[in-house]
Amino acid sequence: MPSKRRSSKRPYGEPHPELDVDRVSNATGGRREAGPGGEEFIVVTPRPTDKTYVCPACRQDIPPRTPHIVAWAADGLFGPEQAAAQRRHWHTHCWNTFGRNRG
Repeated sequence: MPSKRRSSKRPYGEPHPELDVDRVSNATGGRREAGPGGEEFIVVTPRPTDKTYVCPACRQDIPPRTPHIVAWAADGLFGPEQAAAQRRHWHTHCWNTFGRNRG
């Protein structure tokens, strides 16, 4: 049964804070890398969380507290904020191998 106590993290009815792209990419050691297909991406290693994500390459779950990376387009068509909002969580191995030519 859910608790009747309200969360103290964000007051009820208040909107989510906007994503601070500079803080995310700089404070977490963001780096620029060529991604699948050769496009340039901002890549960060997030701190562990209790959330489960789905890797876009293998479509498998990334369990909570599993080391992984987060990537988004470095030069998004609609600006850096929109590009960061489209970020995806990847298994490190999938990021390193997906869409890259071997040969």
